[in-house]
Amino acid sequence: MTWLVTGGAGYIGSHVVRALTEAGTPVVVLDSLESGHRQFVDGDVPFVEGNVTDTGLVRRTLSEHGVVGVVHVAGYKYAGVSVQRPLHTYEQNVTGTLHLLDAMAEVGVESVVFSSSAAVYGTPDTDLVTETTPTSPESPYGESKLVDEWLLRAQARATGLRQTSLRYFNVVGSGYADLYDSSPHNLFPKVFQTLTTGGVPQINGGDYPTPDGTCVRDYVHVADLAHSHVVAAHALAEGSPLEPVYNLGSGDGVSVRQIMDTIADVTGIDFDPVVGPRRPGDPARIVASGELAGRDLGWQMRHTLDDMVRSAWAAWTQVGAQGAAG
Repeated sequence: MTWLVTGGAGYIGSHVVRALTEAGTPVVVLDSLESGHRQFVDGDVPFVEGNVTDTGLVRRTLSEHGVVGVVHVAGYKYAGVSVQRPLHTYEQNVTGTLHLLDAMAEVGVESVVFSSSAAVYGTPDTDLVTETTPTSPESPYGESKLVDEWLLRAQARATGLRQTSLRYFNVVGSGYADLYDSSPHNLFPKVFQTLTTGGVPQINGGDYPTPDGTCVRDYVHVADLAHSHVVAAHALAEGSPLEPVYNLGSGDGVSVRQIMDTIADVTGIDFDPVVGPRRPGDPARIVASGELAGRDLGWQMRHTLDDMVRSAWAAWTQVGAQGAAG
């Protein structure tokens, strides 16, 4: 009853791998290590280095390990950079998913949990996003995630594939001291790197119509996210009906200023962030409802903002800072 986790050596994927193994589910990892880290995968977990665009490799991995389902986390995840690299983004995300589904169909693997993104919504005209909010992605990254969802649904109609897609905004924190967010584009590692090198973090815009003037966003703990991936995988394996998409949202969100204040409290580094100009296109508030996922996937915010920052900082100071320096 082995499950394949693509991108299982990345920040989110490695948390999903550990959550699955702790739940007693055998796992095999496929990762190109383009942005993942081999040390994020425990030595007793089978590891295959390669890209999901390699259909033959994916097919052999599924067959040789007796895989019954896939948690598909692999992909090019940098929304801003995707504007400069649209072809690369589509190749990795859309072509990669197409090859994965092709290999699954050939081998007879009938379940997949897809790690999607709230980037499919673009800039919605509501401050509380639900699964019925119209999709209108504004980057090749968001577009590619939406196309991937379409591919999964089309394959489900054609073959009976059991599938669901999990959409979320900003993933932070750490569930394990040796797993950290190494992305140079995400808020927490950017702020941590700036602080540890003696710099002052910046807030983009302080005059938004929000309680403290800074943008309000959805931030969810990576361990909570991983838990819902496991619940979804087990539900599909048991043949339980799931919705095509779920938002893993907080329902209320936190502001960038709140995050900066909490980081100062947790790290003990006293700083006053520089308030720069707004970034074009940044809405004042985007928060997703997690009600549907709470009903079907046991989704809930088990960690506070303090938990998110404290766990992320602990992992960063233990191994993340050394990795960034290297």
